[in-house]
Amino acid sequence: MEDGKFEYLSAVDGDPGNLIKGLQMVQSREGYVSDDAVKAVSEHFSTPVVEVEGVLGFYAQFKRVKPGKYRISMCDGTACHIKGSPLVREWLRQELGIDSGETTEDGMFSLETVACLGCCSLAPVISINGRVHARLTRKSLASILAKYRKEAAL
Repeated sequence: MEDGKFEYLSAVDGDPGNLIKGLQMVQSREGYVSDDAVKAVSEHFSTPVVEVEGVLGFYAQFKRVKPGKYRISMCDGTACHIKGSPLVREWLRQELGIDSGETTEDGMFSLETVACLGCCSLAPVISINGRVHARLTRKSLASILAKYRKEAAL
């Protein structure tokens, strides 16, 4: 394993039946599953890389792209959709230059669309690193993103 970076995998029995558990551990520690992690997992579980990739592709819980410093979850549940989440998605696309499942080139923001954040009465909403921002307008969204950019610059 690469310079012991994935040494923590030794806490999981190397039986191939524990592959998902190992991938979950990697994602929990790293925030995503990198190419290096795929190789380490393949070795640890004596499973071909192609099979590890197959599991990663099948389960939506696994991320293959390193998340940004600020992880934006955009709600597209029924209430948010009716109250404007398609517009919020477009504003985010215009402001950040990314779509759902992508990360900005500077690594600052990543965006994912989620089914529901459980804040229906506050629609439309996003959450950034778990902090909910509600009743979004284009102006409030621009202000929120500016605040995070300013925070990152400090």
